[in-house]
Amino acid sequence: MAYYRSLGDVPAKRHTQHRDGSGNLYYEELMGEEGFSSDSSLLYHRNLPSAIVDSRVWELPDQSTTPNHPLQPRHLKLHDLFPGESWKDTDVVTGRRLVLGNADVRLSYVVAGAVSPLYRNATGDEVVYVESGDAVVETVFGSLKATEGDYVVIPMATTHRWLPQGDKPLRAYAIEANSHITPPKRYLSRYGQLLEHAPYCERDLHGPSETLTAEGTDVEVFVKHRTSRGVVGTVMVYPEHPFDVVGWDGCLYPYTFSIHDFEPITGRVHQPPPVHQVFEGHNFVVCNFVPRKVDYHPQAIPVPYYHSNVDSDEIMFYCGGDYEARKGSGIGQGSISVHPGGHAHGPQPGAYERSIGVEFFDELAVMVDTFRPLELGEGGLACEDHNYAWTWAGRGPKQ
Repeated sequence: MAYYRSLGDVPAKRHTQHRDGSGNLYYEELMGEEGFSSDSSLLYHRNLPSAIVDSRVWELPDQSTTPNHPLQPRHLKLHDLFPGESWKDTDVVTGRRLVLGNADVRLSYVVAGAVSPLYRNATGDEVVYVESGDAVVETVFGSLKATEGDYVVIPMATTHRWLPQGDKPLRAYAIEANSHITPPKRYLSRYGQLLEHAPYCERDLHGPSETLTAEGTDVEVFVKHRTSRGVVGTVMVYPEHPFDVVGWDGCLYPYTFSIHDFEPITGRVHQPPPVHQVFEGHNFVVCNFVPRKVDYHPQAIPVPYYHSNVDSDEIMFYCGGDYEARKGSGIGQGSISVHPGGHAHGPQPGAYERSIGVEFFDELAVMVDTFRPLELGEGGLACEDHNYAWTWAGRGPKQ
């Protein structure tokens, strides 16, 4: 999205000499998307950004997936994945457990208390939703503060690390794309400004407020990148710390956006899921469901109608409030429901009638809809509630 920012010390003219007080040249780096035909930023480094002294394999956590076969809706209980005090030694980068994934997007969950290594995702953009806890995210562009309800949007190939704050665990839901993630195009002008009918605006996006520099030698950066066989990992070692940027400007940078700043779009009758959309990537969208006044036609049924989203898998992460349509199913805080394409889904038994006359929903959820089928990762298989598929019928398969 073309929203220009400038931070720190930059020259008056791009691609010209820029020197420190001793006359030493800074090194200009153009970080750009889509073959430098889309958004970009210029960063000014003290040291050569391309210099490395070592490179070795980073063995990623289990990235294997299992098809949803036989086809059925599923309930995954993410809070079961990190029992006891295990989170204290876990970090947001290396501790992620893959819940669901396909060739376009990977959904992971982590509960963390440790500082992460420096990290760069070179496969695509990341959006990390903070379910609870607080963190500082240090990046090559500067620092971001993240707290409960924040989306942390990190452009592809941005070097960064996560520093949990306080004594409480940091619970994070990571959406890793194999593409770029942007606001929905229908909410943007042809020049990139968020339009008046959009449910949020530029004032709600919070980028770094000052540059960040750090000292160090032989500094490791954990990098996810692409090969013909899928996503792999490499640890690259830099002779000087990569946080050496004295200034940058452009339209490409990390930022946070709070789910609580999303202004819900409502109507007299039930509105379709696209009104909840907050981001989009290649072959998937991200939506959020927030506390809101619901349908106000005198004969409205506020919970969703039963629906077959024939092109998509629908993945709902329940992260707060009381989700009216799922009462009686066992779903609660930290749950994920998987409603795959090819299967009609909707409210649990009793919820349809029970919702009539309700005027307000106090719910919080993050939804990812994909246009290719998702498969279950090791984390998803480890926390599945195997009774969920039968909750509409009240009984399971005959033995």
